[in-house]
Amino acid sequence: MPQHKSAEKRVRQAETRRERNRQQKNTARTLMKKLEGMEDKDTATAALNEIKAKLDRLGSKGVFKKNQVANYKSRLEKKVNSL
Repeated sequence: MPQHKSAEKRVRQAETRRERNRQQKNTARTLMKKLEGMEDKDTATAALNEIKAKLDRLGSKGVFKKNQVANYKSRLEKKVNSL
């Protein structure tokens, strides 16, 4: 248990941030799975642009590591280009 008021606050803040990051990661992964299931190139291209923007935001905020974001984007680009 935290011994100081500031430590208690840090615990609360960390929990809030962890939960927010977890939800954002889950949302991004769900979008990626939906994209991988798509068969129409036009729809997939539109979805890819949205997903890339979301991944870039999450990478800049530290939810995902930057190289991990690059790997995700590359894999999704290959999928869409193969359609």
